Parts: sequence; C-alpha cells; structure tokens
Amino acid sequence: MAERIGKEQIKREKGYLYYLGKDGFIWKTPTKLNKSGRKAKVGTEKIPRQDGFMYFLDKKGYVARAKMKNA
Repeated sequence: MAERIGKEQIKREKGYLYYLGKDGFIWKTPTKLNKSGRKAKVGTEKIPRQDGFMYFLDKKGYVARAKMKNA
C-alpha cells in the first residue's frame, strides 16, 4: 500500500514519464512516442528520499511512496 508524501499536485502531460530525481524534485522526460519533448523539472517541492522505498506520482498527481519488497 502506498502513502502520499507530497503536498504539491503535478498535472500530467501525455507522452512523458514522471520520476523523483536524485536531487529530490519531480522530473518529466519524454517517452519514445514524444519526439519533440525535453526533460524538465516540474515541481517546486523537494522530497527527501529514504532507502527501501519506490517513489512515484499517484493517480491524483501527488508524490507517493511504497515499500519495496526486497530492499
């Protein structure tokens, strides 16, 4: 089960993959279908990372994390 940890809501755009970068901010990068897009930082909220968790955007656009099974 995932827990929401972010307070900022991110609006998703089609053709992008969203992830939590090493710097703690949310980034978007174009997928293969998106030929004209560029990598960019999309959030202003810095999320502290912890080992053993996977970070992602939930369905509503907030940063969430889930405990990884083998970490």
